[in-house]
Amino acid sequence: MARFRLKSCIGFIALPLLVLIITLVLKAFFPEDSSFHSSGEVKVNLRPTASQNQWGYNKKSEQTKMNDRAQSDTEAELESTLRKFPPPNYYLHAFYYVWYGNPRFDGKYIHWDHPQLPHWDAKVAQEYPQGRHKPPDDIGANYYPSLGPYSSRDPSVLEAHMQQLRTAAIGVIAVSWYPPSTKDDNGEQIDDIMPSLLAVAHKYHIKVAFHIEPYKGRDEFNMFTNVKYIIEKYGEHPAFFRYRTNAGKLLPLFYVYDSYLMNSEQWAKLLKHTDSSSIRDTPYDGIFIALLVEEKHKREILTAGFDGFYTYFATNGFTYGSTQRNWVSIKAFCDDNDLIFIPSVGPGYIDTSVRPWNFKNTRNRINGKYYETSLSAALESRPDFISITSFNEWHEGTQIETAVPKTGQSVYLDYLPNKPTIYLEITRKWAAIFGGERRRWQD
Repeated sequence: MARFRLKSCIGFIALPLLVLIITLVLKAFFPEDSSFHSSGEVKVNLRPTASQNQWGYNKKSEQTKMNDRAQSDTEAELESTLRKFPPPNYYLHAFYYVWYGNPRFDGKYIHWDHPQLPHWDAKVAQEYPQGRHKPPDDIGANYYPSLGPYSSRDPSVLEAHMQQLRTAAIGVIAVSWYPPSTKDDNGEQIDDIMPSLLAVAHKYHIKVAFHIEPYKGRDEFNMFTNVKYIIEKYGEHPAFFRYRTNAGKLLPLFYVYDSYLMNSEQWAKLLKHTDSSSIRDTPYDGIFIALLVEEKHKREILTAGFDGFYTYFATNGFTYGSTQRNWVSIKAFCDDNDLIFIPSVGPGYIDTSVRPWNFKNTRNRINGKYYETSLSAALESRPDFISITSFNEWHEGTQIETAVPKTGQSVYLDYLPNKPTIYLEITRKWAAIFGGERRRWQD
């Protein structure tokens, strides 16, 4: 019995040892990263695959790690860059144009070769030059961009623009937009640029609104179709601008240029809740801002069902809407009728490179004083938003984008004795003032 017990003990000890030895041998053959499933299935690679070397070193995984590290470094670098900028003010909007082109990206110059437009009076027209500008030295602008006659399709240009916008603390760009298959009189189709623009805008935490131009044949029916197109194609993008209304709805905001070209009855079919074809309370509803030109347009815009006014023109006194002394009373009208008021300010105005007879509407920049006076007047009206005309409408000389001195066959204005960034810096200052005033108004 003692011998039996001894043998039994040896057996009991030997069995676990044997199991342990077998386990160690199996571990030596089968790596720890083998896939064990709940069913008990074991998947083992006994031969190196194309993505592994003879040591079982997974090159693909390491490449993925390297890519992840590179992406992480890029994101860290971007975040470091963004921290150098002031925070974007989403109540400060800038009108932005993507209609420029050059031979490298577009096969030809677009808009930089803008024609000199004749005066509507034939006798007056004879007194001024006509013909097209010839870039790159001769462009359709009175100032010369620091980026040269660029293409709006150039990724480096979009990147540079977003950096300038962030330098200025601008939170939203209102992009001049024509529907697919349509274009302005001097340009090409631009809707296909929007995905790239939205992507780089998102990278810099800038939002994008749509400034709907008076495309050929615009009416209440194709407006519905085109707004539907915009929202379905771009509405889910994180850079797509939406604003929460007093009623709590989060809606896209649309600027509608030359809205007066359609009458109030037409607009009401689109914008009034009472019409069966209305866009209201559909997935395509929005905040629609009409252009206020004449004083009578206030009542017409209200009757049409718009949600507010903007004034666009940077020339003080050019229209009733752009006359700064009217802004306080316009805002009072908006308050009384539950409308949004968005005055438009600009650094100056000069378009004699494309309208050589229009010198009477020129407004000198006075080294930034004109711009600051306009911004101050806008704040006095306690606006809901402020719009800037413009970031880069070079033909009309309203740009705040950086410009440089240029000599050659054409004579250009410049920002001297100030830096090329002077108007970005002024915008940045007033963005902070506007932000502070908004908080005070809400207290």
